[in-house]
Amino acid sequence: MNVLSKVKDVTEVFRRSGIEEPGREAEMLVTGLLEIDRATLYAGDVDMPEDRAKYIDGLAERRTRGEPLQYLTGHVLFCGLKINVGSGVLIPRPETELLVEEAIRLIRQKGTGPLTILDLCTGSGCIALALARHFPDATVYGVDASEHALEYATRNAAANNIHNAEFRRGDLWDPVNGMSFDCVVSNPPYVVRDEIETLQKEVRDHEPFAALDGGVDGLDFYKRIFREAPAYLREDGIIILEAGFGQADAIRELAQLTGFKQYDFIKDFAGIERIFTAKL
Repeated sequence: MNVLSKVKDVTEVFRRSGIEEPGREAEMLVTGLLEIDRATLYAGDVDMPEDRAKYIDGLAERRTRGEPLQYLTGHVLFCGLKINVGSGVLIPRPETELLVEEAIRLIRQKGTGPLTILDLCTGSGCIALALARHFPDATVYGVDASEHALEYATRNAAANNIHNAEFRRGDLWDPVNGMSFDCVVSNPPYVVRDEIETLQKEVRDHEPFAALDGGVDGLDFYKRIFREAPAYLREDGIIILEAGFGQADAIRELAQLTGFKQYDFIKDFAGIERIFTAKL
């Protein structure tokens, strides 16, 4: 069967099921599974076996029932890396690339020399691996409580040929007790617990609850991160955190109470104060 014809068929299935941007999602599903680009797709001369076409039909049906597209293709592009994802691991978002970009900018300002970087709540390892690739002389640690997520992180390190990242399982700071870091980054769970049920079906029903749940006020992890951060940051160390909508003021207050004096927020594409940066 012709690949372009299959995209058109899947687009119609998605349109009838009410999926937003059905054409775009159909393209992403087919090109992602076949590992071809859009130019190759629209050249119109690529065929696929009938069994492959039926397999795509099955995935398209799962998508109409709300399963995230990224879980169906098995990966997402993040900061130039191909990050494998699946059920039980949070899907990296474009907003989190802003965190990586800001971390790179601030780390560069520190000058040359070996650095040690910590990524708390690393999940798929996307942040840790993006920074490890950008700073090959740095040692990067990724920590997560989920063994399943760390399996993906380890696989992603190997798939992207990154060797200066180490992943450890445990509760927040516990796996790096007694260590110190030039930079600590984190995209922690920050959704208010009672609001998880209001999220999109793809997120609410399929992504891991533990990677979303920020507690009653959404701030549980921020409180714990700030409480311990001074003991783990080296002199002139940097902390960089992703924040949820409407959480900026509370995070500023937590930073002040901890003793951080130099801090700032970077706005995302929607104008939301999304990326918090601070130094002691």
